[in-house]
Amino acid sequence: MDNPCHSKYHFNDMIKTVSLTNHFLIAMPGLTDPNFFQSVTYICEHNSEGAMGIVINRPLELTLREVLESMTIPVPEQGFNDVAIYLGGPVEPERGFVLHRPAGQWESSIPIAEDMALTTSRDIVAAIAEGSGPKHFLIALGYAGWGAGQLEDELANNAWLSVPADFDRLLDTPVELRWETAAALLGVDLKTLSSDIGHA
Repeated sequence: MDNPCHSKYHFNDMIKTVSLTNHFLIAMPGLTDPNFFQSVTYICEHNSEGAMGIVINRPLELTLREVLESMTIPVPEQGFNDVAIYLGGPVEPERGFVLHRPAGQWESSIPIAEDMALTTSRDIVAAIAEGSGPKHFLIALGYAGWGAGQLEDELANNAWLSVPADFDRLLDTPVELRWETAAALLGVDLKTLSSDIGHA
């Protein structure tokens, strides 16, 4: 049996291996990195090798209609003019990612949790254009990535809050309110938190 005096070390190891897959990562007010300032990131994968996620509250000046046209996918007349494309993160910003529910069967998908998936293949975009794609989706260019242990260190330094994801609720929330709404899932008021920063 292990020496009880060393139990704290085992506890710390256990903390480090907790996966935040299918969680929202909410930037703390003090996080000033322009890539993540006031961002909400949906974590698609998190393990001992690192983490990756999609920022879900940074719409680009680009619509789904424009993306479909650039991919030479037929577009319904006047369709998708109001469906925004998001900046998913600073890594591979030229690559497209589709977060969606239900998961379905697509050529290149990563299952996440609770019938959620992340897909990078053309077939899902074509299905969305045809009206036969997933009911809930968000399309982003690029992703956010962390190396082994990097996200854990940032969490320990209070750069982020994390909360189990409520994907549908956030998609139904106006983009400009998603940061505060995600924090509210934890019962945190970011406006109050922001005003407290710098005070003892």
